[in-house]
Amino acid sequence: MTPLERYESLVDDVEAFRAACDRPLPSVVRVNTIKATVERVREALDEEGITYDPADWHPGVLRLPEDSPGRNWPHAHGWIHGQEEVSNLPALVLDPQPGDRVWDACAAPGSKTTQLAALMEDSGVLVGNDNNLGRLSALRHNAERLGVTNLVVTNQDARNFSLKPLGEGQEGGVNAFDAALVDAPCSCEGTIRKNPDAFDTWSLDHVHSVAGVQKGILRRAIQATRPGGTVVYSTCTFAPEENEAVLDHVLDAEPCRIVDFDAPLDGVPGVTEWEGEEYDPSVEKALRIYPHHNDTGGFFCAKLEVAE
Repeated sequence: MTPLERYESLVDDVEAFRAACDRPLPSVVRVNTIKATVERVREALDEEGITYDPADWHPGVLRLPEDSPGRNWPHAHGWIHGQEEVSNLPALVLDPQPGDRVWDACAAPGSKTTQLAALMEDSGVLVGNDNNLGRLSALRHNAERLGVTNLVVTNQDARNFSLKPLGEGQEGGVNAFDAALVDAPCSCEGTIRKNPDAFDTWSLDHVHSVAGVQKGILRRAIQATRPGGTVVYSTCTFAPEENEAVLDHVLDAEPCRIVDFDAPLDGVPGVTEWEGEEYDPSVEKALRIYPHHNDTGGFFCAKLEVAE
């Protein structure tokens, strides 16, 4: 059984799902509002003769049907950033406000981190963490090109992230985050359109192994976020073991709840059972996005609120 066959029972239209997975992924950029407005970027692309199609769900997300995201001067100047369309969702769901303290637990190479900075109007404090020192160089490069100045870069295992380097307050005190994003490392099944060889090294053992890491990171995000704060959990995998099962674990282990959110993209609710395992009914509030729903990659997103 191939990875795609494994999830056919969860998909609303198997034929459309398989056909979408076989098509190349559209080229998409996000407008970086730290440096330019959507209107100015569109003018620049028009002046350069670069064709673009605005996404119907967000004016700052543009598809470039005939061009590469990094092959034009607006990209070089940091006005736009290449970012897969569905990848724009988690930061929008988190909805950080200017002046907030925000933690991006798995930040590199920085697409979502820099998007968070733009939503925060480059104010407050944004902590971009990654345990891979090599990938952090890409995060720092992207932040510099896009003009981000409110970013603090850290190199820690997110499962044991320490707030001490950020000050002397303790969890629940002055150093607790207002919001946190956990765009977790995963088996990347949903990236098959971008990475046709994604399944070459896929294994069920890896799915189970990375799920353990995901649980640890999400638990730490809940612990490090103030009561009433928001945590968004996302992956680019179809596996319930890495999605709903992780949420189910954290609901039992930490004081939090899954909350509804308005989804600007089409999708289906999270699943409450899989291969003999039953999950908390509230995981239905999560969103599963399959490639045929919006002509994007596959994705999973859930919004949690830390208990008061």
